[in-house]
Amino acid sequence: MTSLELGLIGNGTLAALVDTHGDIVWACMPRLDGDPTFCALLQPGDEGHGRFAVELENIATSGQRYVDNTAILVTHLTDDEGNAVEITDFAPRFRRFGRIYHPLSVIRRIRPTTGTPRIRVRLRPLSGYGAERPALTFGSNHVRYVLGDFTLRLTTDVPVPYILEEQCFVLDREQWLILGPDESLTQAIDGFGANMLDETITYWREWVRYLALPVEWQDDVIRAAITLKLCQDEGTGAILAAPTTSIPESSGSQRNWDYRYCWLRDAAFVVRALNRLGATKSMEQYLRYLFNIATSDGVLQPMYGIGGEARLTEYEAPDLAGYRGMGPVRVGNAAYTQPQHDVYGSVMLASAQLFFDRRLERPGGIAEYRRLAPLGETAARLFDQPDAGIWEYRGRTHVHTYSAAMCWVACDRLARIAGHLALIDDAARWRETADSMRERILAESWNEAAGYIADAFGGERLDASLLLLADIGFLAANDPRFIATVDAIGRKLLRRGYLFRYVDADDFGEPDTAFTVCSFWYIEALAAIGRKEEARALFDSLLARRNALGLLSEDLDPDTGELWGNFPQTYSMVGLIHAAIRLSRRWEDVV
Repeated sequence: MTSLELGLIGNGTLAALVDTHGDIVWACMPRLDGDPTFCALLQPGDEGHGRFAVELENIATSGQRYVDNTAILVTHLTDDEGNAVEITDFAPRFRRFGRIYHPLSVIRRIRPTTGTPRIRVRLRPLSGYGAERPALTFGSNHVRYVLGDFTLRLTTDVPVPYILEEQCFVLDREQWLILGPDESLTQAIDGFGANMLDETITYWREWVRYLALPVEWQDDVIRAAITLKLCQDEGTGAILAAPTTSIPESSGSQRNWDYRYCWLRDAAFVVRALNRLGATKSMEQYLRYLFNIATSDGVLQPMYGIGGEARLTEYEAPDLAGYRGMGPVRVGNAAYTQPQHDVYGSVMLASAQLFFDRRLERPGGIAEYRRLAPLGETAARLFDQPDAGIWEYRGRTHVHTYSAAMCWVACDRLARIAGHLALIDDAARWRETADSMRERILAESWNEAAGYIADAFGGERLDASLLLLADIGFLAANDPRFIATVDAIGRKLLRRGYLFRYVDADDFGEPDTAFTVCSFWYIEALAAIGRKEEARALFDSLLARRNALGLLSEDLDPDTGELWGNFPQTYSMVGLIHAAIRLSRRWEDVV
C-alpha cells in the first residue's frame, strides 16, 4: 500500500520523492510547482505510469538511508536468493564558476553489491497531470521523452533497447541513468556521473559544516535543515510549504490541498529557523523573496507562487485518482483569495531580521523601512476585522485572536525598527498604536468564565495558534493568562501526546488527525512555562513518529502514528528545529 515512507532528493530546481523500492513516484518539472512528470504517488489513470523505477527481480527486502550530512539517498534492494543492488539518487548541486550549479537533473547510480541481481528500468513519465504519455525518440546512448513543450533526455550506459523494451537484465557492473534537459552529454557517462556525485557530496557536507547546531538531536536537526533547503527555489528564494499536492490530511477526508506555494505566515518561522542555524545565505534569499512581494501597496494575500505569482486559481485534475485513490487532486489553492490578517505580522517579523542582523550583506535602512510601513498601516486598520484565520476556514470568518496579535506584531516591530533607525517620531507613533491594539486584543479575547484566551474576540473555543502568543512577544511566558491558556489547550486539544490545531467541526466536519507543527508549538510552550521535562518526553515521542528517513508530513494520526498530509512539510521540519534548539542542553554543559 502507498505510504509516506518516502525520501526527498533535490537541488533547488527540482524535488523528487523516492519510495522504499527505489521508484521515483513524484517530481514536478521543470518547476517545483509545475506539472508532475512523475505522479504515481497520486495514482494516474494510466496505471503503472508516472514513475521512474529500477526494479529488482524477485525482490525480498529493501532499505534506505541518506549519505551522512547530504541530500543523497541510497536504496538497497535484495532478492529472494540474496542478490543485491544499490541505487544512489541525487540531484547535482555544487559551486561552479562562482555560483550554484543546480540543473534540472536527476542522476541514478545502480550497482550490484552481492551476487548477480537482475533488474528492469521502467521510465514512464507523464504530462498534463497524468493525462498524456510522451512521444519517444532515441539514439545510441539516450532516449528522449517529449512532454508537450518540455523534453527530457535520459543519457545512460545501460543498453538503450533494455530501456525501450523494459527488458530485465543482469546487472554485472555499475551503471548510470542521467535524466535531465534535452542536451547532449559530451563526456564519458560514468566519469560525468561520478564527478557530479563527488561534487554534490562535498557541497552538502560543507553546507552542513557551517550550521549552528544544538548539542542534542544533531542528526535530526541536520536532516530537517537539509529538507528545508530542498524545498527552497534557488532562483527566487521562495520556500514551498511542501513539494506535493492533495495528500489528504486524513483518510477519505477530502481535505486535499495544493501546498506547492509560499505561505507568508511561514515566513517568520522559516527565517528564525535559518537564523538560529546560521544558514544566513538561505535566509537572505528568502527575505529577498518576501521583500519583493510584500512592499507594493500595503496589501497582502496569504500565499504566492514561487515566482511571486499572485493568482493561484484552484481546479481539480481529472486524470489523477489521488493518494490511495482518495481524490480530488487539486491544482492551485483558492485560499489565496481569503482575508488572512496574520500575514502582515508574519512578513514584518521576518523582515525585521534585515535591520538587526549584522551578518547580512545588505542590511535594511530607511528606504526599506519606508517600503514596509504601509503594511503596518494596513495591519492597524484590519486587526479587529473578521478574517479566515490561520487555519483558512472556508465557511466562516471571525476576528481571530492570533490574526489580531500578528497585526500587533506588525506595528510593534515597526516601532522597534524605527527606533533602531533613530526615527524618533515614527517610533513613538508606532509604539502608541501597538500598545492600544494590544490592550484591545487582550480585553476582547480573554474569556473570564473559561479562564483562558479564546481563539476569537468574544469566543469560547481554543486553537493551537494561541500557543505562539509568548513566542511572538505578545505576552510574557510567565503571564498567568498565557499559562492558563497553555494548560487549557493541553486539556482540550491533546490526544495521545499529539496536539490538534482545533477539535471543533469546520467546513469538512471534525478533524481526525493532529497537525504536526502544533505539537512542536505545544512542546515549546511547555518549556517556556517551566515544564521542560514534560516537553522533552513529548518531543522524543514526536521524533519517533517520523518516517524511517527522519521526515515529517503535515498531519499525524494520534491512534496509529501514521503520517498524513502533504509531504515533507516545511512547517513541521521548522517546528522540529525550533523545539530541538529550545530543549537542548548547552554546549557548555557537555564539552
